[in-house]
Amino acid sequence: MIEDVTPADSWTALRERGRARLVDVRTEAEWMFVGLPDLAGIDKQVLPLSWQYLGGQPNPRFVEQLRQAGLTEDDEIYFICRSGARSRSAAMAARMAGFAHVFNVADGFEGPHDALGHRGAVAGWKAEGLPWRQG
Repeated sequence: MIEDVTPADSWTALRERGRARLVDVRTEAEWMFVGLPDLAGIDKQVLPLSWQYLGGQPNPRFVEQLRQAGLTEDDEIYFICRSGARSRSAAMAARMAGFAHVFNVADGFEGPHDALGHRGAVAGWKAEGLPWRQG
């Protein structure tokens, strides 16, 4: 079972624990046009690593790329996507590959749709007022 963690609790863990890392599993287009969490204020960097490519094609090298980025089984890894669905799948893949401390950022970067069908105002990293930057 993968534990869901709020964006605020994820931010606290990233800020307070040296081995805590944030992996953004969205696509390059999302990073560029929607934005990325900004961890510069806590002297960390988000690791942008797509779980799927445009069109939904899975990234067959995802776990290998986690290791190439320097993540180890001892790291505390928080996975984030737009809404929490892709990041849950990515966290499960990491867990199955031996990463023991993996978490899903509930509601992701933008959260669910609001009454007008827009994302970003109801819940998620942006809605909670956490640091982010435009791509």
